[in-house]
Amino acid sequence: MKHNKKSKILIIEDEEILAEMYKDKFLEAGFDVFSVFNAEDGLILAKKEKPDLIILDIILPRENGISFLRKLREEKDIFSIPVVVLSNYDDPLTKKEAKQLKAKDYLIKTDFTPAQLIKRIKKYL
Repeated sequence: MKHNKKSKILIIEDEEILAEMYKDKFLEAGFDVFSVFNAEDGLILAKKEKPDLIILDIILPRENGISFLRKLREEKDIFSIPVVVLSNYDDPLTKKEAKQLKAKDYLIKTDFTPAQLIKRIKKYL
């Protein structure tokens, strides 16, 4: 099933090998994909590209994913972009904080194959 407008996904992931793998899988699945390796670039690109969804790692250089979420929610033109956290940081407080900042989901990387991840992400688009 082809739809005219490709969904745009922004991946914020500092592990380049993982970022590339996810990017390739989402491209194969028919998405437009942008990826950046830190929160600062993520915010800049989110403003510029207005993605349909952001996949966000928590452990990032300099500024973490929670900090990114806080800043995103303060930006009136992009605050409503859905965010799915994808991290190996399995911490109950961080999960709670992400949910309070309106993250749609908090997924643990090791629990999902790329195919399962894509299926899960499609629910939010």
